[in-house]
Amino acid sequence: MLAILLAHTVGAAAAPALVRRWGRSAFYPLGLIPLVSLVWVVLNWPTGPADDHRTVVSWVPGLALNIALRFDALSAIMSVLALGIGALVLFYCAEYFRPVSAQAVTDPRLPSFAAKMVGFAGAMFGLMVADNMLLLYVFWELTTVLSFLLVGHYAERSINRRAATQALLVTTAGGLAMLVGIIMLGNTAGTYLLSELVTDPPSGTVVTVGVLLVLVGALSKSAIVPLHFWLPGAMAAPTPVSAYLHAAAMVKAGIYLVARLTPGFADSPGWRPTVVVLGLATALLAGWRAVREYDLKLLLAYSTVSQLGLMIMLVGAGGADLMLAGLTAMCAHAAAKATLFMVVGIIDHATGTRDLRELAGLRRRCPWLFVIAAAAAASMAGVPPFVGFIAKETIFGTEAQAPALGAAGPYVLGAAVLASMFTVIYSARFLWGGFAGKGRTAPSRHVAELHRPRAAFLVPPAVLAAASLILGLCALGLDTVLHGYADTVPEGSDYHLALWHGAGLPVYLSAAVLLVGTGVFVARGPLRLTRLRRLPLGKADQLYDDFLRVLDVAAVRLTGVTQRGSLPINQAMIFATLVLLPVTALALGARNRVDLQLWDTPLQLTVAVLVVAGGIGATVARNRLSAVLMVGVTGYGCAAAFAFHGAPDLALTQLLVETVTLVIFVLVLRTLPAESERPTMARNRLPRIALAVSVGISVAVLAAFAMAARSQDGVSVALGEAAYVRGHGANTVNVLLVDVRAWDTLGEISVLLVAATGVASMVFRTRRFGRAPRIADAGAHRTAGLVVPATPYSPAIGSTTWLRGSAYHDPNQRSLVLEVATRAIFPLIMVVSLYFLFAGHNYPGGGFAGGLAAGLGLVLRYLAGGRYELGETLPLDSGKILGVGLSLVGGTALGSLLLGAPVLSSAVLSFSLPVVGDVKMVTALFFDIGVYLVVVGMVLDVLRSLGVRLDQELESQARARSLAGVS
Repeated sequence: MLAILLAHTVGAAAAPALVRRWGRSAFYPLGLIPLVSLVWVVLNWPTGPADDHRTVVSWVPGLALNIALRFDALSAIMSVLALGIGALVLFYCAEYFRPVSAQAVTDPRLPSFAAKMVGFAGAMFGLMVADNMLLLYVFWELTTVLSFLLVGHYAERSINRRAATQALLVTTAGGLAMLVGIIMLGNTAGTYLLSELVTDPPSGTVVTVGVLLVLVGALSKSAIVPLHFWLPGAMAAPTPVSAYLHAAAMVKAGIYLVARLTPGFADSPGWRPTVVVLGLATALLAGWRAVREYDLKLLLAYSTVSQLGLMIMLVGAGGADLMLAGLTAMCAHAAAKATLFMVVGIIDHATGTRDLRELAGLRRRCPWLFVIAAAAAASMAGVPPFVGFIAKETIFGTEAQAPALGAAGPYVLGAAVLASMFTVIYSARFLWGGFAGKGRTAPSRHVAELHRPRAAFLVPPAVLAAASLILGLCALGLDTVLHGYADTVPEGSDYHLALWHGAGLPVYLSAAVLLVGTGVFVARGPLRLTRLRRLPLGKADQLYDDFLRVLDVAAVRLTGVTQRGSLPINQAMIFATLVLLPVTALALGARNRVDLQLWDTPLQLTVAVLVVAGGIGATVARNRLSAVLMVGVTGYGCAAAFAFHGAPDLALTQLLVETVTLVIFVLVLRTLPAESERPTMARNRLPRIALAVSVGISVAVLAAFAMAARSQDGVSVALGEAAYVRGHGANTVNVLLVDVRAWDTLGEISVLLVAATGVASMVFRTRRFGRAPRIADAGAHRTAGLVVPATPYSPAIGSTTWLRGSAYHDPNQRSLVLEVATRAIFPLIMVVSLYFLFAGHNYPGGGFAGGLAAGLGLVLRYLAGGRYELGETLPLDSGKILGVGLSLVGGTALGSLLLGAPVLSSAVLSFSLPVVGDVKMVTALFFDIGVYLVVVGMVLDVLRSLGVRLDQELESQARARSLAGVS
């Protein structure tokens, strides 16, 4: 199973290169990937309900994120649809994207299209075999994203953009509801494995709500009323997408999930009424809409929605017989509907239209295409001996006596009969509209000018049409396959698939359906007079647009109230929320008695007084630099408090962060006036004071009660030993960051990278990444071995150049003491930063502290020598440094996974070196090196944007003022 997923991943990655090299012919080797995977499925087919294949890869056991795969009977059935039809659709693409004329241009987006289609096939297989519900959700959303990209393939068309966005919003909203339900179920049951959850289902209100939320996700994916409207809109996608995603694969994901959960939760409160009522409503409403459509593709879309509703009802109502009927209907529908979508693609490709009013005489021009379409339509309508007939017989035979339906059985059977009549009508309408002569002696214009399809174009739909016939003739074999899963449902199945069960109610109902449906179609002329001009329930598309419009208006008004465009007001809203919500919750909830010890030593009280003084000084200082320095005092005071409490790592990190922050503030303050205006400081003084005092008091009170609420020893008691035994390090803090909580660290540095990117993007506005300017960029030349600037400055502090870039630094801003000190201290700073990096696993330090130390070294070189000194010190692209760092962090995670260990877990590498002796190295070191590089890259990026870039702008402004003064 892992090999199949990996093969599709590699195929998706290689697809663009293959298409660029071989053109559309590359779809043939790409189609071999799901085809060969299908061979594995057949060779490893489960022999019974209890037979399955399992694969578990340990990933994040603490979060239940192991990659748990399970291949059982239902997975095998669904894999045949996902892989078999996926391979045929990929072969079909090779002809579908053939230019219709010599002058036509090949679609330039074809390479990415091929990658998405192969990736989608792999994601669908992953969804079908995922036993871990969280992993299933990952594949679920992968199919959603890929569907969005495939539906929006022709992005220049507004209809494609709208359809893709609509499908994304609806299915993602359902997916988020499903995720909440999955978490509720997993936490309640104590397991996220589907197999264990269904075998021993929990109960209770939380479980009921969780099951219904999962059901919402399944219904949205399978386009069930009232979330059905996205599927007809998705017909704007290329026809191969419709034939695969919207007939055989993606829309079946909801059917699969409902079928998977039914054995355990069919009797859960609300489950059966939801699937039965909504399923039948979908079957009837969408069937009624299908007989009204003139676009062949929309006709198939609404017919798909109708049959999806019937399938949801069958697999979700409970009972082995109904499950058997649902699985049979699903197989019959996938084969017939994928065939018909391919036929529509061929018609559109050959004639340039899908409007059945513009097609006449196509049967005579393309007889083989008509035969293929007739076979698929006959199967869809339930004509013997096709598999669709067996599915319809099974539906009628099981619904008439299903214990799960109880007293509602006759009504459900009547609705299914009516939906089947609609199926016959739109099947006949499809054949007549697409191929009939319609009383004309000559073909219509589009048919007369058609480009006759090649034989290779007809092969994929012909294979599926033949499959509909073969499955019908081999009903006993299909019965054995489908019973492999149907028998796992309570209330064992005594119904078996057969082409002929003898005279009885199912046969009579089938005959009535065919006769009435055909009669209604033949009498369509008189019946057209009774056709309603307006839909009685409105258009779901319009309701969707109205909902989005209301949501937009509400969002704009809410934003207008809370986001006024003023930073002080935005901060006030955030701080007011911080005060009101937690304090209200504290006041209404239970509280423990607070017993505080204010300080241990007088030195702590001294530091506290300094911090308070710094805070007050920051609020009253008019000079901006003074205010920043006062804020720095509070930060350094916190570092001292950390040191007093035995946390040298936190103290060291706080010191370094505070120093870097001070430098950033100073760089920004260069562009602002030195002092704040008195009216600005006096404005709203009392409300600001009240808010500030409230925040401080509420945070202190909440912290006090939070500490008093602890009733047992904290986890920190066991952290020291756990860090040494499991993380192989004596520095508990660093082991937490790079091992135990490495996922958090990965997320934090990613946010850090995004923040730095955003700041630099706003400053540069054009080219995002790059390196700091070097001497060569200033047009410098060498004379007698000395670097001479293009525009030399008059030496103000002697002729000795301690730093290479200082020759380009304004003499009025140079400091000989600073240059000499930098020349001497910088190597020491870098050595210390490397010491922090390599020793951090056992002593205070780590990648973050080491990166900050190295960053401060760069800050020192920049302040002493100017922007060219920064470029000479580290002549690398900051984006590349950030990318290498993040890649190292991600590579560490992937490396653990490939070695069979939990993701981001540490392993010890022991070896001996000459002279040095025995060396023990923990793999978390590579994670730390990645963090180190990310921090260095971020500091370099900040210096480029808030330092170098502002230097250049300030110099330009000064030069402009000077020229203006001269003139």
